[in-house]
Amino acid sequence: MLELFYTCVKCTLNTKNPLLPPQKSVKVDLIQENTGSFTTKKLLFSYEKYENAYAKRGVTVNPTIYDVSRLSGVSIATVSRAFSNPERVREDTRRKVFEAAEVLHYSPNAIARAMARQRTDKIAFLICKEGATILDEFYAGICTGIMRETNRSDFELVISTAADWDTASNTSKNKQVEGVILGGNAKPELVSELQNRGIAVVLVNNRMAGFDLPCVVSDEYGGVRQALEHLISRGHRNIAMLAGRFSPYILNERYRAFLEIAQAHGLPVDARHIKLCDPTVESAAEACRELLSRPDRPTAIFGTNDVVAAGAMKAARRLSLRLPEELAVTGLDDASVCGMLEPELTSVHIDCRRMGELSVERLQSLLAGDENVPQVTVVPTELRVRRSA
Repeated sequence: MLELFYTCVKCTLNTKNPLLPPQKSVKVDLIQENTGSFTTKKLLFSYEKYENAYAKRGVTVNPTIYDVSRLSGVSIATVSRAFSNPERVREDTRRKVFEAAEVLHYSPNAIARAMARQRTDKIAFLICKEGATILDEFYAGICTGIMRETNRSDFELVISTAADWDTASNTSKNKQVEGVILGGNAKPELVSELQNRGIAVVLVNNRMAGFDLPCVVSDEYGGVRQALEHLISRGHRNIAMLAGRFSPYILNERYRAFLEIAQAHGLPVDARHIKLCDPTVESAAEACRELLSRPDRPTAIFGTNDVVAAGAMKAARRLSLRLPEELAVTGLDDASVCGMLEPELTSVHIDCRRMGELSVERLQSLLAGDENVPQVTVVPTELRVRRSA
């Protein structure tokens, strides 16, 4: 327990902590008490010797909810909830928060403000993506799952699209939400701001390095593997990847999976087998035309989503190539367009609704003060074989 608690404190006392002046080392005294509580070893340290250094810069030294979060080892949202709605936080978690606040001399005024905060029972789904709407098929599926799961709870759901950080931040402020599910390409600054305001955050269809928060994603690696191994089983060895420039996380995951799986099967992989394009049918068709105009043209195209796969099929028709006899094409996402194409597009199905449902479940767990919420939840994918490959 002593080592664990000391580790927690070392994490709190870093040079970026506003409580401590930069480039200063801190001596921490560990005093054992026979209280039998969470902190049988209680940390006592003084800020007085640092106050003068900060006073010269006009800075007042006050511990924040962020420091209580770090010292207690629970999320900012849980700290806020422990003071504002203690009945919604487990007893052992409350004790950790209150004792950390006592050790840090967390301001009574700050505690009073937190306790005065009223529970809103509101959560939000924010889509941070340029040009995105809830009519976007992929996010509409996620939204359906979020609404379905929210309807089973006492929460009110706010849905908003926001391509920029300020709009998304203002939405969360104006609606006074307790938790946010972030979809699309949310910026780290937005996540930091939400967490600093005591708002619980869950990412969906995205992961973000440097943040300790739950995310719900599809099995990108498994989906790419299913598509490639299907093409390989049909005798294809010269397979190219047509990659649309969309979500950085998704593109990177699918690109990495393509390289690793192709190499594992001994397929040739170099710059000639990978072509980037804008995430539109026409841009994908033009990029694929370049691939198919080479003397050693590929016999199969893996499109990183169904839009670019549709572009590949369009390019094949322009070059009078028969599908799938002369060119096989697979996509990923299993959008409704797959059944409208001729021939119908083989694609990997992503269970967007389940991703939405699990996002709400993870958010509810955070709001309840659960300390064992999975950091990464992966939703399985399924290959849907049709006539294009």
